[in-house]
Amino acid sequence: QVQLVESGGGLVQTGGSLRLSCAASRGTFSGRALGWFRQPLGKEREFVAAIRWISATTYYADSVKDRFTISRDNAKNTLTLQMNSLKPEDTAVYYCASSTRLTGSNYYFPYAYDYWGQGTKVTVSS
Repeated sequence: QVQLVESGGGLVQTGGSLRLSCAASRGTFSGRALGWFRQPLGKEREFVAAIRWISATTYYADSVKDRFTISRDNAKNTLTLQMNSLKPEDTAVYYCASSTRLTGSNYYFPYAYDYWGQGTKVTVSS
């Protein structure tokens, strides 16, 4: 079992940057793909980015491509999401998640992920 803890959320102005982190407080990221999802208030959870275990292949939602960067440090069991050029529509609770069965076709779907963090809130003011 893996317990995930996100940090780094907060309030930022449009055009600003934030760096989210996710750490394994219990268990390890070894062998697991990792992803970020977000859930705007009153809306469904949506895919943001994912990164695979060995190849470190990354996937991004079109809405964040070229603005967000996902990375991982396997030795430190940490996952990072660098968010630049933030927009008000990026406002949401951001969740990290891990998966042992991620593929090139299911990374977009929440069901592909086994464990989730509690979320960290990001607010982008206009």
